[in-house]
Amino acid sequence: MSELIAAPSDQVLRRLAAGTLLVAFQGTTAPDWVLHDLENGLGGVTLFGFNVADPAQLSALTSRLRDAGDPVISLDEEGGDVTRLAYHVGSPYPGNAALGAVDDVELTRRVYRSIGDDLARCGINLDMAPSADVNTADDNPVIGTRSFGSDTALVSRHTVAAVHGLQSARVAACVKHFPGHGATRQDSHLEIPLVDASAELLRERELVPFRAAIEAGTMSIMTAHVRVPSVTGTEPATLSAAALGGLLRGELGYDGVIVTDALDMHAITESVGLAGGAVLSLAAGADLLCLGPLPTQQDVRAIVDEIVAAVLDGRLPAERLEASAARVAKLRSWFGSSQPERAEESMIGLTAARRAVTLTGSTSPLVDPLVVEMETPPTIAVGDVPWGFAPLMPQAEVVRVKPEEADVPNILERASGRSLVVVVKDAHRYEISQSVVSAVLAARPDTTVVEMGLPIWRPKGATYLATYGAARANAQAAAELLSI
Repeated sequence: MSELIAAPSDQVLRRLAAGTLLVAFQGTTAPDWVLHDLENGLGGVTLFGFNVADPAQLSALTSRLRDAGDPVISLDEEGGDVTRLAYHVGSPYPGNAALGAVDDVELTRRVYRSIGDDLARCGINLDMAPSADVNTADDNPVIGTRSFGSDTALVSRHTVAAVHGLQSARVAACVKHFPGHGATRQDSHLEIPLVDASAELLRERELVPFRAAIEAGTMSIMTAHVRVPSVTGTEPATLSAAALGGLLRGELGYDGVIVTDALDMHAITESVGLAGGAVLSLAAGADLLCLGPLPTQQDVRAIVDEIVAAVLDGRLPAERLEASAARVAKLRSWFGSSQPERAEESMIGLTAARRAVTLTGSTSPLVDPLVVEMETPPTIAVGDVPWGFAPLMPQAEVVRVKPEEADVPNILERASGRSLVVVVKDAHRYEISQSVVSAVLAARPDTTVVEMGLPIWRPKGATYLATYGAARANAQAAAELLSI
């Protein structure tokens, strides 16, 4: 045991253990226990949509957090469907799929620079973005439009542009989800997904964007709770020394901060438990543990207790905590090293969304339009972020229906003599949505179909708009095109 840890009191050890944690809390003000823990070395916080009301409130919250310590203040702001700043209204930026569809790396850099400026103005210093996953599984339930695409080279060049954009605003990028979540057909919020790729394929596909991000200087990388048998055996990568120590630190030569994906996800809690996962991820090589929105003050205390116990009984070398503390200290130093001038590109998100939207077929001027939106269950990563056309097409009647409850004859009757628009999200993943759309088109072939997810399923012969995401910016770009 090191001399530092061999102090008479365990106070230093507890401070080091707490320094690895990114906690969450409910509400728009910081609770006393979080402020107290920040004063005693807590690593920082991860904020969610329920912590954000508006920019002024968020700025006040982060200022109060900084008064109590020197925290890493993080959140997931990917643009597109996954947004925390605009959780209650939808993001003004398109997500990665739209940027990949445009394939203009300078546009991607400008979008992420604008996101970084928004975050910096609100006091956020680490963005858990971008997703560097190569989305090769069409039915991936958790990545989808969060990925730049299915082409490794495209994902790599846009990941680099995103890192440069964010970090030029002095907001640390956290490239995710190492070693790649794009080939999975399960959601790690619910179970341990499988990436059935050989080590060779992993190096040729999944790892390429991460290698590019490392060369671009990303300040942090987030782990994935995915099992890659060729590397991790039966363990998820977050808990795998082979993945974090051998592959990321060793083969790829990364010496920045490794952040875990949320440890309250079932892939961890239903296998080794929250506190057990904390110890195992630190032992594997992680530096900061994102706990997720569920753990309480009592859970945080139990995690710190378990980390301390693991050091004292030899399961976790004290040097691992010291190495993590040094890396996080270097990250904090980077946060405050300079304050760049803020770029003012208030329309860059809409500009990008307009360039991304594609039209197959032709549109006619809308006549008393009926817009039917097919409800799609949100993923846990996205949450209940508003989407659709209701606030953007005041001239239209917009209705939201569950596909399994859709009354096609009633829809057709209501649309008689009117323009009809049907909106879907990731219809390729939902056969019932495909069936409803096909039934409507059989009776009304002049129906316009708008896909606000990945444009994989395309009904033949229909006028078809693809937005590559369901952010407010994507919807506005599509609404403008429909209204021409």
